[in-house]
Amino acid sequence: MTIILAIESSCDETACAIVRDGKEILSNVVSSQINIHTKFGGVVPEVASRIHVENISTVISEALEKANVTIDEIDAIAYTLGPGLVGSLHVGISAAKTIAWMYDKPLIPIHHITGHIYANAFVAELEYPLLALVISGGHTELVYMKEEYDFEIIGSTRDDAIGEAYDKVARVLDLGYPGGPKIDALSKEGEASYKLPKPKVDGIYDFSFSGLKTAIIQAINREERNGNEVNIANMACSFQETALNILVDKSLKAVEEYNPKMFVIAGGVAANSRLREIMEDKFKDRDDIKLIIPPLYCCTDNAAMIAASGYIAYKHGKRGSFDDGANPSLNMD
Repeated sequence: MTIILAIESSCDETACAIVRDGKEILSNVVSSQINIHTKFGGVVPEVASRIHVENISTVISEALEKANVTIDEIDAIAYTLGPGLVGSLHVGISAAKTIAWMYDKPLIPIHHITGHIYANAFVAELEYPLLALVISGGHTELVYMKEEYDFEIIGSTRDDAIGEAYDKVARVLDLGYPGGPKIDALSKEGEASYKLPKPKVDGIYDFSFSGLKTAIIQAINREERNGNEVNIANMACSFQETALNILVDKSLKAVEEYNPKMFVIAGGVAANSRLREIMEDKFKDRDDIKLIIPPLYCCTDNAAMIAASGYIAYKHGKRGSFDDGANPSLNMD
């Protein structure tokens, strides 16, 4: 039996979780700053790091209390080393090092995206080879895992991540921040009546989303020049259908080439109701591959996912040191 205490502070959530054997969540405490950053239309790095400082001790104490365990019962401290906002990362890393030093616990530095992937372990036992579609505000990647804790990025975005595109389009449509949930909800009231281009890139599994925002602006200007009223719900729906179909098409192409036993979705955009619907439909009649979609509470940033990844890293003998520093552009390998 292995109990991991994990800390996540890569962006604007201060989180601590305690997880047994990588699957049993004893506690998962998240303090979100979304209401504060909504006023600014996006995350302000300096504000985020200051709020992390204010919240980190309380979040850790609450996680221990809810889990009903003591520090002595903890086997290791996992924490997000990167990628993320450097100031935010520093807060979580400092807290992890402090606990490890005071109580003589091993440190396990974790790549944030591996946490999102291993969040799916709370749904089912992961099987390999595995293909993961990682989609969030900062990432859009297809990751192939030949075996446990082995990561190969076979496709990534050339410009905006999918979540970033949602936020930018929401700003153009005057829907506010964060854009993903707002566009997803509004799309249910509209239809994909506006034809938008699918950006093309050289890489078979690479993505591009920056052009969609420009296409939305051009479509709005065209409608206004022609004296037509812009249907915001239809515009939101048109964007979402175009963007999600890009994700789905590339994913299905990769599935056919790599022939994995399991396909998982990871990251904040995995919470998108329309994407979950499309993916379930595409995989419903397939017996050769299992589709796993993470629970909603594990789509956005949290520490339980860092603990899940930390448990596997711990089993594989991966350890950190007190010399490790925040790495905002950390590579998955």
